[in-house]
Amino acid sequence: MSGRSLLLIGGSGFFGKSFLDAHRRGLLAPWSIGRIFVVARSASTLRRDHPQLIGSDVTLADIDAARAEELPQADFVVHAASTTDARRYAEDPQGEKANILAAVENYVRIAQRDHSSSRIVYASSGAVYGQQPAGLAELPEDFTPGDTGELVDTKRDYAEAKRLSEELIAGLGSAGVSTAVARCFAFVGAYLPRDQHFAIGNFLADGVAGRPVRVQARKAVYRSYMHADDLVRWLMTLAEAASPACPIYNVGSDEAVTVGGAAAIVAARFGVPAEVPPITDPAVDRYIPSIARARAELGLELSHDLASAVDDVASRLEIGLG
Repeated sequence: MSGRSLLLIGGSGFFGKSFLDAHRRGLLAPWSIGRIFVVARSASTLRRDHPQLIGSDVTLADIDAARAEELPQADFVVHAASTTDARRYAEDPQGEKANILAAVENYVRIAQRDHSSSRIVYASSGAVYGQQPAGLAELPEDFTPGDTGELVDTKRDYAEAKRLSEELIAGLGSAGVSTAVARCFAFVGAYLPRDQHFAIGNFLADGVAGRPVRVQARKAVYRSYMHADDLVRWLMTLAEAASPACPIYNVGSDEAVTVGGAAAIVAARFGVPAEVPPITDPAVDRYIPSIARARAELGLELSHDLASAVDDVASRLEIGLG
């Protein structure tokens, strides 16, 4: 098989499916990706649940990243091995924190031996910044994180795990391996779960079912949503930019919208009502990245605004993709 190889660690989730979907549609051609290895505890379920994503150039391996003794060689590595299901963190926050760290610690050990020539990007999270101040429009990479104690339990343990994981990946860079950190925010795509805590995923589920799109929040909640294709393109660009200095970039959209506004966009696309309650809580919940560094240093831009992203995803869901 000609071309370069890509290893997706934790590749059975939203990120992995988005990569496989992009590859199927030729979007990884700029990086000459000819083979993809997917490593996850239940990677083989992808062939059963999403056979359209698994071509002859995709290899699935049921491997727990926290316990692996070795991993496939690859030119590019995207490490995204952590659950984002809030229910798991609610049930066992310390256990999930330990799982995240174990996967990264074990990977760092393996990578020093087997991936010393790879270009590695670690999928971290904007959660590392702690609670965004209500008066700060966008979070830059040099923002000094607040005390995670101000976050609710489920977010605090996740944020602490990601902070510590970033330090481990930076240590791999210090050992001379080309690494980068992607602080990921919120996304919209055909493979985003529609039955978890992702607001826009739930909105899409309502729209697909022909139900009113319902918002629960009674306070001002601001989010931004990057299209899954942009997520893949940005992560591959970050992998190419990886170096022993372990550069850090925010990955997301800077198009801020209230969740009510997002609900209205989804509802309009599906032709259903949007049910948005009045704001009665004075608190402001903002989670918006600055992407100025990625623009200036890597020339990255967004190919979709939220309306066009929703239209694209809705069109795919209507024909049964995702």
